[in-house]
Amino acid sequence: MTPTSANLQAVLARIHAAAHRFGRDPAGIRLLAVSKTWPAQCVRDAFAAGQQAFGENYVQEGVDKIGELAALDLEWHFIGPLQSNKTRLVAEHFDWVHSIERLKIAERLSEQRPSHLPPLSVCLQVNVSGEASKSGCAPAELPALASAVAALPRLHLRGLMAIPAPADDFDIQRQPFCQLRKLFEQLQGGGLVLDTLSMGMSHDIEAAIAEGATMVRVGTAIFGDRNKA
Repeated sequence: MTPTSANLQAVLARIHAAAHRFGRDPAGIRLLAVSKTWPAQCVRDAFAAGQQAFGENYVQEGVDKIGELAALDLEWHFIGPLQSNKTRLVAEHFDWVHSIERLKIAERLSEQRPSHLPPLSVCLQVNVSGEASKSGCAPAELPALASAVAALPRLHLRGLMAIPAPADDFDIQRQPFCQLRKLFEQLQGGGLVLDTLSMGMSHDIEAAIAEGATMVRVGTAIFGDRNKA
């Protein structure tokens, strides 16, 4: 068993244990392996161990990997900040975008999504911590943004994403995830059909699952400490 395979099995075990602890069905929680800064071979190793969905933060790096690994049946998620001048590449190559915070970006993705591809699955990023340095729309702006994005052609609004401020205490970790879940439920109550709460990373998977995460984004616990080379 490769180190990547062993790490992947350990993360899946954490997800299953947390699901059972909090009365969740493990089948309702997807693992997104965050492969940013890691070479294509690491993705191949994870795929060989059964992982199919991968997340990238940097557009060109992600596009390069998608091309190199085109022969594999992979699902690619863009999870980083997205600038207007990079939307076409994302619209043409990725299956999901988790980090939409402005209508302009969503409109460009909608216009640039090739007609021969399925609609692009998207999540809206919400700044639940209220940090000035964090990306994401303000909670008060979310209903209007969600309604506008849901109406765009070539996009499929799936749900919400957040990257809260790091915390060590479990109860403190749960608070922003609880806030995101409530926002998610409010949008559902308003008539939007949503199925994805993208929240939780290597250090706070359990807290996110406790609050209803349907997708957790894990890099370090699978691939190791971030490769900065």
